[in-house]
Amino acid sequence: MNLKKIGVLTSGGDAPGMNAAIRSVVRTSIFKGISVVGIKRGYNGLINGDFQELNIRDVSDIIHKGGTVLYTARCKKFTTEEGMDQAVETCKKNGIEGIVAIGGDGTFRGAGNLAQKGILCTCIPATIDNDIVCSDYSIGFDTALNTAMEMIDKLRDTSQSHDRCTIVEVMGRRSGNLALETGVSCGATFIIVPEIPNIDIDANIVKKIKDIQLTGKKHFIIVVGEGYGKTNELSKYIAEKTNMETRVAVLGHVQRGGDPSVRDRVIATHMGNYAVNLLTKGMSSRVIAINNNKIIDLDINEALQMHKDFNYQLYDIAQQVSS
Repeated sequence: MNLKKIGVLTSGGDAPGMNAAIRSVVRTSIFKGISVVGIKRGYNGLINGDFQELNIRDVSDIIHKGGTVLYTARCKKFTTEEGMDQAVETCKKNGIEGIVAIGGDGTFRGAGNLAQKGILCTCIPATIDNDIVCSDYSIGFDTALNTAMEMIDKLRDTSQSHDRCTIVEVMGRRSGNLALETGVSCGATFIIVPEIPNIDIDANIVKKIKDIQLTGKKHFIIVVGEGYGKTNELSKYIAEKTNMETRVAVLGHVQRGGDPSVRDRVIATHMGNYAVNLLTKGMSSRVIAINNNKIIDLDINEALQMHKDFNYQLYDIAQQVSS
């Protein structure tokens, strides 16, 4: 298909590696003779025509930067028929034949709706939560893991100095993937994730702490996924039952920032190239995904209906090796 112009946008929460994906989309397009516009602030920019023509130099020296040079936002108006029609009209007015949308499930739904109205769309998964159901991996997850690990390693120093139990809340929304792998990498005493609700705190955590104390260890790290929703209550309960000093550390949005890791830069580059190649073939309503370490593409509607399994095997291993 002889495309002349495409657009690229980032939508939803920012994730390290988005800039690497933007760079790949722009440079792949230019290599194929396609002009590219950067769409500012997600679907808001698509509706309002907030565009910037991008050339090779515009994306120089961004592969190593966190955040997104195109900025990002959530757009309620785009969920309405009026908003989508306005976005389509803006695309046609500016000669934009295809869109590469970088983000999460909400981004994909928007792109799917846009594709139904005749605009070619491909999507790249980028979220630190790694909760994209159709893909084993999403851009930003590895960087967020390393950020959380480094911060918990620092928290462990003060926890050990004070014989303290530190309860660390990490991001992830309703997904426990970030909490699980962070907890394993830090040797957490216990990991709490939304996928395993109704944990018996007395039997699984309080007893474990008391048993470990008998071996001579006096400090503990517990990692909690934010979807658990009761971190402060947990801290108070553990303090009451163990007579230990406890502290809650909420890592928060710092996990979204920072320079992307090697893995996120490489995968983002691969996915950006793949997304443009799909558009040049006239393919639309496609999500780029990783399945068994291979880059593939799926229909957006099919992808959104898939189920992503939690890694219960790794969770069991974490319980066995923590002490």
